[in-house]
Amino acid sequence: MVSKKWFVGVDIGGTTIKLAFVTLDGDIVTKWEIPTNKIDDGKHITSDIARAIEEKREELGVTNDALKAIGLGAPGFINMESGFIYHAVNIGWKNFALKDELEKETGLSVTVDNDANIAALGEMWRGAGDEAKNLLCVTLGTGVGGGVIVNGQILHGVNGMAGEIGHLTSITDESGAPCNCGKTGCLETIASATGIARLAMEGVQKQPDSILQTVFERQGTLTAKDVFDAVKAEDELAKSIIDEISFHLGLALANLANALNPEIIVLGGGVSKAGDLLMNPLKEQFKCFALPRVEEGCKFRIATLGNDAGVIGGAWLAKQG
Repeated sequence: MVSKKWFVGVDIGGTTIKLAFVTLDGDIVTKWEIPTNKIDDGKHITSDIARAIEEKREELGVTNDALKAIGLGAPGFINMESGFIYHAVNIGWKNFALKDELEKETGLSVTVDNDANIAALGEMWRGAGDEAKNLLCVTLGTGVGGGVIVNGQILHGVNGMAGEIGHLTSITDESGAPCNCGKTGCLETIASATGIARLAMEGVQKQPDSILQTVFERQGTLTAKDVFDAVKAEDELAKSIIDEISFHLGLALANLANALNPEIIVLGGGVSKAGDLLMNPLKEQFKCFALPRVEEGCKFRIATLGNDAGVIGGAWLAKQG
């Protein structure tokens, strides 16, 4: 058997668990996925992970001591020091000792953090963050997630809730849409893929001459991608939706930047694939609200690691631990 020294990065999602063996320098040796087993409120997940790691190690023909430690990202409310999950809605965990259980199953040291945070760490270490020590990472997907890195370290706050960018309040009057968190008018209800689709569905009722109305009649629904496709065709409704998103997202990011003075803001998630169609109006709004010196020092980048961000960030966590 060959002797190596690798970290294990693990990114637990609601549908799949991504795993990778990662070198000390952050290069992926091998990566694979297993289904997220939600039976019995997710209590079998740690043994599934342990078995997957052991099978992959044997398949590659490396020794027992090849793996140094595990860094893991999980959804939900987490005690970062103990690796205890208070609640992870989309998996079923309640008061689950994730770190302790996985250490027992694997015999390896385990460090746990929020899944959005490890994606930010991955982008900082080997992605669009370009090793910047002061970084905001914003994920525009089904929801809006975030990670805040200050002086090279993830900001957790007093009880692990720092970085909840999606729950900054954007709309304070009765027009604010309800959010899954229980509040109304959160940034997530506007700037996520779900929020953009909602704005489009509401918009076609008022502007039935839009291209989006034709798409809606054909598909029975609308997506964020439909909106950006319509922007390319100079559709007025679609352009007004992107203007609204850019305003709220630009204002939120400028307020954060004025407080934190980041070097780079990384945008990830499916919505970021729109590229300049989103980035150009977003930068304009950001410039309106950010202090000039803050804006001068800050660069916007599209995330580069995709689905690998979490496992690479997990490896970075393991390296620090």
